[in-house]
Amino acid sequence: MVQHDWPVGRFTAQIFGDSEGDKTNKYHKPAGKTGSLSSGVTFILLCVVPQKEGVMVSRFEHPAGGYKKIFETCEELSEPLPATVTGRIPPFLKGSLLRLGPGLFEVGDEPFYHLFDGQALMHKFDFNNGQVTYFRKFIRTDAYVRAITEKRVVITEFGTFAYPDPCKNIFSRFFSYFKGVEVTDNCLVNVYPIGEDYYAVTETNYLTKVDTDSLETLKKVDMCNYVNINGVTAHPHIEHDGTVYNIGNCMGKGATLAYNIVMTPPTQKDKSDPIAKSKVVVQIPSAERFKPSYVHSFGMSENYFVFVETPVKINLLKFLSAWSIRGSNYMDCFESNETQGTLFHIATKSPGEYIDHKFKGAPIGMFHHINTYEDQGFIVVDLCGWKGFEFVYNYLWLANLRANWEEVKKAAMMAPQPEVRRYVIPLDIHKEEQGKNLVSLPYTTATATMHADGTIWLEPEVLFSGPRQAFEFPQINYGKYAGKNYTYAYALGLNHFIPDRICKLNVKTKETWVWQEPDSYPSEPLFVQNPDGVDEDDGVLLTIVVAPGAQRPGYLLILNAKDLSEIARAEVECTMPVTFHGMYKP
Repeated sequence: MVQHDWPVGRFTAQIFGDSEGDKTNKYHKPAGKTGSLSSGVTFILLCVVPQKEGVMVSRFEHPAGGYKKIFETCEELSEPLPATVTGRIPPFLKGSLLRLGPGLFEVGDEPFYHLFDGQALMHKFDFNNGQVTYFRKFIRTDAYVRAITEKRVVITEFGTFAYPDPCKNIFSRFFSYFKGVEVTDNCLVNVYPIGEDYYAVTETNYLTKVDTDSLETLKKVDMCNYVNINGVTAHPHIEHDGTVYNIGNCMGKGATLAYNIVMTPPTQKDKSDPIAKSKVVVQIPSAERFKPSYVHSFGMSENYFVFVETPVKINLLKFLSAWSIRGSNYMDCFESNETQGTLFHIATKSPGEYIDHKFKGAPIGMFHHINTYEDQGFIVVDLCGWKGFEFVYNYLWLANLRANWEEVKKAAMMAPQPEVRRYVIPLDIHKEEQGKNLVSLPYTTATATMHADGTIWLEPEVLFSGPRQAFEFPQINYGKYAGKNYTYAYALGLNHFIPDRICKLNVKTKETWVWQEPDSYPSEPLFVQNPDGVDEDDGVLLTIVVAPGAQRPGYLLILNAKDLSEIARAEVECTMPVTFHGMYKP
């Protein structure tokens, strides 16, 4: 017998092969014990020991290319499928896991080209007395319905241009180029509540109201009808009373571009639509008059908003004019301002007032904030960054993601390097402190230094880094720690842009934990608090995993948020495409 000593922590080991052949088993061993395995057996730790210094490298290569399955079209379901459950579903899970992502990657003979082009598909896992069912349905947006009806791409998406109907004569085709391109309502990014309703969203001005029980599409809402906004992000902040804050670019004062933070109130006593009572609470100026930065999320602490203006720009003149003539798509309208750097804007929440201090850092790309909180006169901003000024979406073309593994790695090596970064913004600023580090928090190496022109230069502390290994789609115990000093963040691990692990990060000690299995591709982990829990990480993580080679190739995975050990999984006999974001609805 071969003896193996198990390090501190609970682990799950995948065992390949035994004396009976190639069958695969699960082997569990509690902390501090010694495990005995048959001679000749090899095993791989799936949940690994905490590691110092915030560095975690993926343990698996993917030469078989199983990840290609998550970028393939699938059919919606006519009724929920019962899942096969192994383990025990925690009794406090009684609601639904809702997820959104692309599900239709081509229409007729016309393909969609970019990861963010496929038509919106909503997924739902329902929990009921320890049993689980799975259901999915396409959102009936205008983009989807018209594409299915006409059997072609009708509305231009992020990276796919919609050409005029080839059956129309040359004159009608010519004039259609000058009518402008319709803004897509393809709500494939996220779902969140507003009042008592739920909305599937993308990053344009359109929201789509959905019935989260039947997954039926209810109505399309144009935010431009209520507030001065060109679009809103798919990452709002939602307070305990249901108040929703979001941000988007707009036409500001003096015919210049700006960014508006919009507040939508919670459920109204008279049952009226909260969206109709949305209002702008504060406006933030744009660094360039006709080139707003791409906005994917923003930070919010108890008393402040934080907007990070990156050097990735939208060329508005291209967007409004050349687009419809040249046959461009959204991706063609992005460019980088290599000299701007990254600007950090802050504003108070109540009353909403912009604070006109110039905070600046080296150029980064940034999509997701992790958390933002105040401490001893400072605002701490934790985010997932990509070093440099290049737009990371340039590497998310479907052709790149569907390539063979060596080609995927080769392309990713040219992309910006991902890092989890902590920036610290001082609130009490005095000009006589030029050249001095203004950050006095004892637990961070992040600095803020005033320059001669009054600009405060921010240098971050790196909390997590690995070669082409991204800690992305971050989540926290949002209900209790959003806007507060916190300890733990959870994320989807991207291995050269391929999602192949679930990560946990202690932002104070930089310890990391990882769940990973061979040829398995998870999605963003969502934290659900154990109602009887006391600690910040007392709860579970919910994620959808695609395992193309398995008998049941798609499953809901439930992990213990403390150590990422597996609690249960609910498997179904169908595969699933990639999903981006979602929520747990109790």
